[in-house]
Amino acid sequence: MIASRVLYEGQSLLSFKMQIGTLVGFFVLVILGPLAMFSPQLSRAKRSGLAEYGNLASNYVREFDEKWLHGDAKGEEVLGTADIQSLADLGNSYAVVREMRSVPFGLDDITRLVVATSAPLLPLLLTIMPLDELVMRILKIVF
Repeated sequence: MIASRVLYEGQSLLSFKMQIGTLVGFFVLVILGPLAMFSPQLSRAKRSGLAEYGNLASNYVREFDEKWLHGDAKGEEVLGTADIQSLADLGNSYAVVREMRSVPFGLDDITRLVVATSAPLLPLLLTIMPLDELVMRILKIVF
């Protein structure tokens, strides 16, 4: 509809800013909105995971401290022991839980969706500016 009005009726593409913005916003909301239903479960899972991993890490670090720093491991070789690797693995596991998001999508997903939704309208930009100027602007944005 917008293309036919711009190409055949001579209307300006800029006069359809609101319609284009509404169209893109609608599609983003329709596609990502249902995913937001999982936010409460994700938040609960993150809180629960942080509490459980926090308790496990606290206990492990206390036992590690008692064994390796306060002398219970006399005569054992520190180099090559699995205790240190296990401590690092536990820290990485906790970091994964800590970095969980409350929504199952991020800003980069929204940006990709906006670009994909507005891509069919890109050829209409040629009605506003010449191709070489459009290419130069896109190159400046990308690089």
